[in-house]
Amino acid sequence: MAAKSKTHPFSVGDYIVYPKHGVGRISELETQEISGLTLELYVIRFEKERMTLRVPTNKAAGSGMRRLSNDATMKEAFTTLKGKARIKRTMWSRRAQEYEAKINSGDLVSIAEVVRDLHRGDDQPEQSYSERQIYDAALGRLARELAAVENIEEADAIVRLEKELAA
Repeated sequence: MAAKSKTHPFSVGDYIVYPKHGVGRISELETQEISGLTLELYVIRFEKERMTLRVPTNKAAGSGMRRLSNDATMKEAFTTLKGKARIKRTMWSRRAQEYEAKINSGDLVSIAEVVRDLHRGDDQPEQSYSERQIYDAALGRLARELAAVENIEEADAIVRLEKELAA
């Protein structure tokens, strides 16, 4: 990995988490002139979404961009997964908005809460289509970060998470 400069907290090759898109990798640092201003930009590739995002280096922290979670945060997320699901009795549309906000926050423990709350075991009733969509989005985000942290395949991360949920 490239050495970190004093002016940039992230380096080319670093895996990062961008709140609305999940895990990406900084592929380059480029300079562009936009409206007469010269900006340094992180070029971030999100392989799963086949997307490239450019974030000004001076706005990275304010956008919520962060490093991959450390072991303590991962452990907290797994503890959250093993916890008891919190079933709220509010309208589904309100809960769906709350779940989407948690997923898009980029906070690993919040995403784990969504996975835990929407997980259905074999003995539980089926999920609605929209519940399943939100569950799959949260599980995918959690799995991609776990895969990047532990350097494993995303499919293996999903299997591991589902084992934790079933335990």
